[in-house]
Amino acid sequence: MKSRLGFICLLLLLLPGCGPPPSDEPAPSPRTAELVTSSRGIVSSAHPLATAAGLEVLKEGGNAFDAAIAVAAALNVVEPMMSGVGGYGTILIYDAGEDRIRFLNSSGRIPQGLDSDVFRAPTPGFEENRRGPKAISTPCNVPAWEGMWKQYGKLDWKRLLQPAVQLAREGFEIDARTAQLIAYAFNEFPPQARQFYGDQGAPLEEGQRLVQEDLAESLQTIAEQGADVMREGKLALAIDAAMKEIGSFLTLQDLKDCQAEWWEPIHIDYRGHSVYTASPPATAFPSLIRLGIMSRFDPPPAGSAQHLHRFAEATKIAFHDRLAHAGDPEISPPPLERLLSQDYWQERADQIEADRARPFTPPGPVGESGNNTTHFVVADGEGNIVSATQTLGNLFGSRIMVEGTGIWLNNSLAYCTFEPKGNPMDAHAGHHKLSGDCPTIIVRDGRPWAALGTPGGHTIGQTVPQMVMNLIDYKMNMAEAISAPRISFIEPQHLAVEPGIDAEALESLRNYGHDLREGAVLGNAHGLTIRYDQEGRPNAFTAASDPRGAGSAEGWE
Repeated sequence: MKSRLGFICLLLLLLPGCGPPPSDEPAPSPRTAELVTSSRGIVSSAHPLATAAGLEVLKEGGNAFDAAIAVAAALNVVEPMMSGVGGYGTILIYDAGEDRIRFLNSSGRIPQGLDSDVFRAPTPGFEENRRGPKAISTPCNVPAWEGMWKQYGKLDWKRLLQPAVQLAREGFEIDARTAQLIAYAFNEFPPQARQFYGDQGAPLEEGQRLVQEDLAESLQTIAEQGADVMREGKLALAIDAAMKEIGSFLTLQDLKDCQAEWWEPIHIDYRGHSVYTASPPATAFPSLIRLGIMSRFDPPPAGSAQHLHRFAEATKIAFHDRLAHAGDPEISPPPLERLLSQDYWQERADQIEADRARPFTPPGPVGESGNNTTHFVVADGEGNIVSATQTLGNLFGSRIMVEGTGIWLNNSLAYCTFEPKGNPMDAHAGHHKLSGDCPTIIVRDGRPWAALGTPGGHTIGQTVPQMVMNLIDYKMNMAEAISAPRISFIEPQHLAVEPGIDAEALESLRNYGHDLREGAVLGNAHGLTIRYDQEGRPNAFTAASDPRGAGSAEGWE
């Protein structure tokens, strides 16, 4: 029984943004995503209604930054379990006017009054504290959205929130996946949430309409008053009062201090392409380490045992580096100069044996992994790009909804590493919250060529480089690159593999010593590409939405 429960837990981790038990049916082979083309702009997100909201903004003359805000706000409504006003995230942008890639950190800071000892023994209930009110960290999505709009937006702020307000007020029919997720978490919802997500005391079912009146009012207030309402206005005061009542560390001062933070991204050269992602305090650098190690080898055939084995070994190395070196740059900056150097990649590549899987030995305790997340990409006719990953942490975050607001609050502190006390990934009061998101932009021939990302907890930084290799090494288009079957190392010693990988390759991996876990579903990715005319102006876009999810990509002609 214990081994079967462990396998079920593994599957729960791997389902894209999912929490309920999987069915007993074998996972289907991945379908091939549709490659959407456009000449004037494009959007791909995890829900068709959110994609439509972003596309309408582009058609009305908004740019990619305007459209991204509309998409993010709409996803709060139509994917309420994954992201929203009470959450956090990681945003990578390309500003075509300044020819500049930037990282906008919306993960915020850990509450100033936090005592991390509550998450460790011998504190009574320390394990429960990692999931409940004390695990709530500062929600910074709205200040980040507004910060991006103030610097780059074209349309009126209020206009960008209107699709989300309308969707929340008028409602929408939920699909089977959303109904399943609501049913799974429903018994832990507070009474006010059950009113919205239930019907006569039972969770909503597929095809029923989800109307979120309180959330509509909150989004309308944000549209009218801006991010200050989340810092010191009506919504901030409501959150502060609720946090005092339930014993959270989050205070009004934490909300007041939350600002949009712009950082320089990090990047490496991969076979003549510049691959950019978020810098610390995000922990996206292992994605670049994996690519760097793989760059030391000539690419074998796609999906071959040799390729999969090398990547599995490279990904374990990078996972070790994340555990050993991730940290807030204000406390313990990772040694990126070494970790992203060719000498280091060669040293690590030389340690990979051709036909033997080496056991993984972590440098310390492994923290939990949030998997209930969303990603979206947007590009406009000027060539501006947004690649954004946003989350609540767990499914419906902390499962605490502030009464009268419709806002789910995150449980991001659950994903700190609490042992030993004071380690770089511990919950350090007042310092940056680390995030494992990995939004990515690839530059080719001096111009942004591709943007992509995915949810998936600890698998994010493994899924992204696989898609990058598919694009660059194997010349796949974005739909093919996203659809191709994936693998992922799962601590302590498992290798999760998706359906569609060649049976002979799987047998070779077993012979090398990999402990395979078949039937996984890894990520829910979205990506786009841009082509340019002879004058360097964007003239053709493609995008794809992961067939593992229920999202969509749409272009504007």
